Amino acid sequence: MKNILLVFFGGGFGSILRYIIGKYLNNSQTGIPYGTFAANILGSLLIGIILGMAAKNNALTQNHTLLLATGFCGGFTTFSAFAYENHVFLKSGDFTSFALYTIASFIIGFLAVFFGMYLVK
Repeated sequence: MKNILLVFFGGGFGSILRYIIGKYLNNSQTGIPYGTFAANILGSLLIGIILGMAAKNNALTQNHTLLLATGFCGGFTTFSAFAYENHVFLKSGDFTSFALYTIASFIIGFLAVFFGMYLVK
């Protein structure tokens, strides 16, 4: 039960922060989801740092990892929103935005995870 509560509270805080970032950064006039993009990149960087610290000399406990990586990063990152926003791009025929947003999210997201792992070495 303790593990479930750790994930629950971490996820709640991550979701609240994602909402705030999306509210202020997503551009309703252009439809470009800067907030979702920022949350996914920052979440990728954070999970890299968190899991890197957990792997490095057991710097974080399993409870820390559940709270921060599984909970917070899981609530903070927004793959479901990312998928929906790409659906909107495709439905509107905006293939350029679809391609740029998808490719940039994957490449920069992966690089952010690796960079986060590198930072804790």
